[in-house]
Amino acid sequence: MDQDTATLARMGYRQELARSMGGFSNYAISLSIICILAGGITSFHLGFSAAGGAAIGLGWPIGTLLSLAFACTMAQIASAFPTAGGLYHWAALLGGRGYGWLTGWFNLFGLITVLAAINVGTFLFIRNAMLPALGIDAASLPAAAQEWLQIFGVAAITISQALINHLGIKVTTRLTDFSGVLILIVATVLTVSLLVAAPALDFSRLVTFANNSGLPESAPVWPRGESIGWLFLLGLMLPAYTITGFDASAHTSEETIAASRNVPRGIVRSVLVSGVFGYAMLCAIVLAMPDLNQAAQQGDQVVFWTISKTLNTSLATTLYVGIAIAQYLCGLATVTSASRMAYAFARDGGLPMSQYLKRISKTRRTPAVAIWVVAVLVIAFTLYTPVYSTITTVCVIFLYLSYLLPTVLGLCAIGKTWTQFGPWTLGGYFRLLAVVCILGAGLLLLIGVQPPNEKGLYLVALALSFAVVAWYGLERRRFRGSPNMLAAKHATPPGPDFDRA
Repeated sequence: MDQDTATLARMGYRQELARSMGGFSNYAISLSIICILAGGITSFHLGFSAAGGAAIGLGWPIGTLLSLAFACTMAQIASAFPTAGGLYHWAALLGGRGYGWLTGWFNLFGLITVLAAINVGTFLFIRNAMLPALGIDAASLPAAAQEWLQIFGVAAITISQALINHLGIKVTTRLTDFSGVLILIVATVLTVSLLVAAPALDFSRLVTFANNSGLPESAPVWPRGESIGWLFLLGLMLPAYTITGFDASAHTSEETIAASRNVPRGIVRSVLVSGVFGYAMLCAIVLAMPDLNQAAQQGDQVVFWTISKTLNTSLATTLYVGIAIAQYLCGLATVTSASRMAYAFARDGGLPMSQYLKRISKTRRTPAVAIWVVAVLVIAFTLYTPVYSTITTVCVIFLYLSYLLPTVLGLCAIGKTWTQFGPWTLGGYFRLLAVVCILGAGLLLLIGVQPPNEKGLYLVALALSFAVVAWYGLERRRFRGSPNMLAAKHATPPGPDFDRA
């Protein structure tokens, strides 16, 4: 811990947050945010309703490998610069103040929208899976009543998560540690149960393409399309959305012991474990479907339909309870990540009202103001766009743009202005994986704004316009970046491009 504090001091910061997280806890918080029981279950239809079983059997591994490429490049940078700001600091140190400021805004937008997606998904899961078991048919309510029910439900979930975070990192850590174990146990039980109950195990389903676009006719998941290749690419939104949030390990760097080693391990391990367990679980859902054509007609209810057709009510209800708890704790961990990002960014003056957002509770040693502001912004965003698929695509775009910027800057700086690294490195593979990240991010941006999620394009364009105007109109003169940027470059010798932006 003394070495962690000294490293932080060289980067220009005092140890203000409570440093009590071990390696497992750092890994568990990213595993909790990725949460294959959240994104994998609630977004399953984004893949299956595009290209059928192949979207799972072939699409999920491709998406996982892309996320792993980002995780590996980010892990090397995190090992060199273990701070709560994570991506924002990396971009500033490797490219300059302007890149750091832009990355910070993208990452904060992404964390707020992904929290909105998680909590909307949690509410919809409870509504569709839990309430019918209690004799409550929320789907029969008028549309306006359903919308208000969702607003109040998401608000209640978000506020309670903020309250738990406010109580301190030790409380949150215990819950996210439990969540990491719960996710793997429930996913394993669900996988085994579905495989045992499946009428037959036809593994060819996992490599068979089917055009499920335009289904169900009453409310299609994807508009009707004729290109199966394009539909397969649209289905990549399932793994792209599910395997996000692994930057949480970086955002809790200042609360992690031996951060330069444990943070990069937490980032990479969370993606690897989620990818493997998620693949087994989602393949089991496809294999357990009584009929693929009937399943395609279920739209966003396909997972519930499959489980109801294959598992007995008692087992299904028990699994639903475990899934709902894991989804709630997924949102809890995301509040932690987003609030630490907001705190670190405000600490350097990167946000409006930074003097308030950077405040630390003296008794709890948590960024209390940042926690509650994040909660309010999440509720406000769900009022703007309550449509789940749009929220998921928007958060994917913002998060992967924030992942891409420090990766690209690292690619440009490595071997030039960045020559000394932390204990976790990729060696010569960093450059290769960085190129893969650039190509992958471009693809995700392209498919993320397709109908019916074109509203995401407007949000991204609005965010970019705001960033450009704000930077050149005000922030370029006001924003100072890290308080001791040259000293912070303990892993990076001074270079001509450091303060360029």
